[in-house]
Parts: sequence; structure tokens; C-alpha cells
Amino acid sequence: MINIVIAGAVGLVLSMLGTPLAIRLFSRRGYGQEIREEGPSGHHGKRGTPTMGGTVFVLAALLAYGGSHLATLTPPTVSGMLVLFLMTGLGAVGFLDDFIKIYKQRSLGLRSGAKALGQLVVGAVFAVLITRQPNVYGITPAETRLSFLRDIGPSIGIVGFTIWVLFMIVGFSNAVNLTDGLDGLASGATGVVLGAYVLIGNWQLRNNCIDQLGPNCYWVRDPLDLSVVAAAVLGALVGFLWWNAPPAKIFMGDTGSLALGGVLAGLAIATRTQLLLIILAGLCVIITSSVIIQVGFFKMTGKRVFRMAPLQHHFELKGWAETTIVVRFWLIAGLCAALGLGLFYVEWMPKP
Repeated sequence: MINIVIAGAVGLVLSMLGTPLAIRLFSRRGYGQEIREEGPSGHHGKRGTPTMGGTVFVLAALLAYGGSHLATLTPPTVSGMLVLFLMTGLGAVGFLDDFIKIYKQRSLGLRSGAKALGQLVVGAVFAVLITRQPNVYGITPAETRLSFLRDIGPSIGIVGFTIWVLFMIVGFSNAVNLTDGLDGLASGATGVVLGAYVLIGNWQLRNNCIDQLGPNCYWVRDPLDLSVVAAAVLGALVGFLWWNAPPAKIFMGDTGSLALGGVLAGLAIATRTQLLLIILAGLCVIITSSVIIQVGFFKMTGKRVFRMAPLQHHFELKGWAETTIVVRFWLIAGLCAALGLGLFYVEWMPKP
């Protein structure tokens, strides 16, 4: 359990101290955010704010994870390393997207096809490896089955599972990317989900089938280390949020948002809670749905449902203050995470 505390604390300190250094470095080099002309007018004043801040908390999380294992003299696990690989790989795709925006001084970076290809390549490697590498008990980091509170139903086969994993990875990395539209919004919204996964991994550790075989035990390969991963990223994200809170002194960019979406998807797959993530990360799902509804309705009717999508910009154009939107959306994110945790624990309640 000390691994979780060390990972969170080290991630927090490294990110808290490293982010102002990144702000100065990126400002000196002119790595500022470009703003879309068709976006809310209030955002034009944010042009030039340093971006690519996700590099700070991704590096802080990696160092925190490694530091926790070094401090406790415990080896890293396959599950933890795979989730971190997914986070880092998608962060690299986002970094390339951010760098092109800065280099070409435009609000669009990688072409959508190239960006999707990068996500798919990283996701495919993760999908292939996650069903391999059994431990001494024959438990692999994931099975070729869908999961909610645990694995459910029959195997969907390696091809079907790979397609499903790719859908999750691309879907949630883009969902966090769409959520990252206001200062601190994505940081706070994903932070509560990471906190939920610290608790989920800890609960699965205490009720794993290796130590106590029972009807509700969990066949999860490395639950403790998955909690360590979640704690490391959470600590690093909190340190970053100190500087990213409104008014933001730095943006995470696609580097951070794609990385965060990846780590959420990776944790859900490795903890066998894939469908539960839809509830835990409910705010990201709602915001993504608003874009799908807006685009679909406009193509069918030529009219808009919202004043602007994603949803947070709709409320901006209605006159809500940015901090009001962020705090209220954080509350919604917290309620979604609480609901997901409640469902996770409900099967342990005594049956009448």
C-alpha cells in the first residue's frame, strides 16, 4: 500500500515544481496556443498561453511510478507497464499534433487521418499485448471478453476484442480531448475518475481470487500496481491542475488529453471494468455525445441543437462564466464517478 502513497506524492511534487519550469521554457520558445477563430470570442485572449503542458504530468507520472517501485524494492508489473505504455504512446501522438500547431502557427495540427492512425497503431500494440503475459497463476492482464464490474459473457475472440479495445482507446482519448475546452475542466474531470480507480484497484487487491477464492472475488492480474499507476497519474495531474486552474497559465494540449484518455481506457481494460468506465467518466461521455448529436442533427436538418459543441461552449455562449461552467461540470464528473463506484460496490452488499 505504501507504493500508492509514494507514487501519488512523488507525482504531485514533480508536477507541481516542474510545471512552472515548463511555463517559462515554453514561453521563451514561443510554444503558445493557437485559438480557433470560430470559437467563443472570450477565448481569443488565451492566444499565446503555453501549451503541451501534458508533457509535464506524463513525465512526472512515469517517474513517480518508477520511484515508488524503487523506494519499495518491488518490480513493476506487466499490467502497470502496459497502461503506462498506452498513456505515453498516445501522449506522443498528441505531442506531435501540438508541435505541428505551434510550428505552423495554426489551430489544427495533424490531419485527422494521421492522428487516428497514430492512435490505432499504439492501441493495436496494447490490444495484442494485454491478452498475453500470464503470471504464475495463468492470469493475463485482460481476457478476450467484455467486462462491467468484472468479465461478463463469452469470449468475443482476439479479433473482436482487439476491435473493441481500439474503439475504447480512440473513443476515450478523443472524449477527454473534447472535454479539454476550458481551463482546468479536463484535469478535474479525469482526476476524479483516476481517484476512483485507485479505490477500485485497492478493493480488487483485498478481494482477489488468489488469496480468498469466493463468488465475488476478482481475477485481476495486478490490482495493486494498477492502483499505483492511477495514483501516480492522479498526483501528477493535481500538481498540474494547480497551474491549469482558471485562469490557466498553461494548457495540457493534445499531449495531455490523449494521454489521459489512454490511461483511463487502459485502467478500465486491465481492471476488467470496461463498460463501467462509461459511467465513471460520464462527463466526458456526455460532452462527446453533444458533439455527435450536433453534427448528426445538423447533417439531417441543417439546424443546430446547441449554440456550439462541445457542450461547455454552448453554456459559454449562453453567458455563463467560465469558472461557473468548470465547477459545475466538475460536480457532474464527481457525481458520475460516485455513481460508478456505488455500482462497483453494490454486488458486495448483503443479499436479502
